[in-house]
Amino acid sequence: MSGNAGISQGRLAQTGLLAADAVAAAEALLADLQGNDLETVRVLFPDQHGVLRGKTLVASALASVFTAGISVPSTLFLKDTSHRTVYPVWDGAGDSPVQGAGDVLLVPDPSTFRHLPQAPGSAWILCDAVMKSGAALPFAPRTVLRRAVQALTDAGLQMQVGLEVEFHVFEITDPALEHGDATMPPAPPVTRNLAPGYQFLTETLYARLEPVSEMLRRAVQAIGLPLRSMEVEMGPSQLEFTFDPADPMTHADNLMMLRTLVKEVCAQEGLHATFMSRPKLDNGCASGWHLHQSLFDTMGTPLMMPQPDGTLSTHAAGWIAGLLEHAAESCLLTTPTVNGYKRYQPYKLAPDRVVWGHDNRGAMLRAIMAPGDRASRIENRVPETAANPYYAFASQILSGLDGLTYGRTPPPPVENPHGAGAEALPRSLGAAIDAFETSAFYRAALGSEVVDYLVRIKRAEWERYLAHVSDWEQAEYFGLY
Repeated sequence: MSGNAGISQGRLAQTGLLAADAVAAAEALLADLQGNDLETVRVLFPDQHGVLRGKTLVASALASVFTAGISVPSTLFLKDTSHRTVYPVWDGAGDSPVQGAGDVLLVPDPSTFRHLPQAPGSAWILCDAVMKSGAALPFAPRTVLRRAVQALTDAGLQMQVGLEVEFHVFEITDPALEHGDATMPPAPPVTRNLAPGYQFLTETLYARLEPVSEMLRRAVQAIGLPLRSMEVEMGPSQLEFTFDPADPMTHADNLMMLRTLVKEVCAQEGLHATFMSRPKLDNGCASGWHLHQSLFDTMGTPLMMPQPDGTLSTHAAGWIAGLLEHAAESCLLTTPTVNGYKRYQPYKLAPDRVVWGHDNRGAMLRAIMAPGDRASRIENRVPETAANPYYAFASQILSGLDGLTYGRTPPPPVENPHGAGAEALPRSLGAAIDAFETSAFYRAALGSEVVDYLVRIKRAEWERYLAHVSDWEQAEYFGLY
């Protein structure tokens, strides 16, 4: 490994794309890798769907990535979840936010470098995506979150977030690799359960799933993620991993690594891991992402502890009110798939209405607070596990800050979160797209360029869904008419 002496003189450092502390971290990393058995580095960035993409380089090329970055096709930012490019890229490119199928530039973040337990001799490093000129790409996920965090900093606040992530692991019985299966998107694998479900947190069921859980635990801890617990969830073959709190950018990166790592480690063992919210499987159970969030001032003083009589603090009240005020228009960022809205069912421990409650798992916002408890926090139960974490965290920061800025106050907490009268969450991705597209709040907070971009990407997905003839339609009408 060589070339670290030139990092400070490279294009990234000279143009300010690699800050001085990142230059120092990159130089230290390359020095540590001298004589190491590293063979390849996967240089990756999170795309608009929360999927890692990038290129694999030989280890000796890593220094050049810190010096000059690496280019990838800009069309990667123009694709829907089927990997189809949904913007025009020729003939003037129309309203495409990047033109002519050219390149964007990846700027590496040395703090995200990880040796891969599932691929000895290989490593990951995550990057920011910018224009080839070095100008910001406004809708790039890390850019969106970084700007939201800066707004929080400007308000004299810090945020800690916690991850509770549910997912399924199944045995693959047919990987669906025949030529006819190579569609866009590809045919899904055929699977079966590793264990029965509906034995929530039972010890004997955990023991049955322990070989897989322990395999994943070792991999997760090997890349330095702050894992706290591994739990048997409600459904068949369903697990939940929880993590110690961290700042939003760290945990957004962590969630990207977790999802990718779990899928890759399982695939090597003939298993299929999925973070899809509600798989179409007999007797299945939906997965959710419970997003914990708490506020502190610049000195680390907690701001969400209630008063001695239990009254909400000013910051907790404003934050709750902001999250409720913008819940519907935020759903495109917290629940970005067609499937995610099929999780919003009453009496299923998933929210279906815009309400909050004290320690109430049926409410959209669960206030977990007690006088004197520094860990007092809000749990938002809306997000799906497939959400792009950078966009999801940004939605929470921007909505909460709006509640504080305008002195919003929340309605009374509910006991029955599914009662009549409360605003319903969007019932479909189409409704969420409409709410986001017409949101004056997000057009001001993110910019119309970002709003219009995400609407275009997600509407392509929604329109493909509407054009598909479903099993329900076939059963309902094929024999009747």
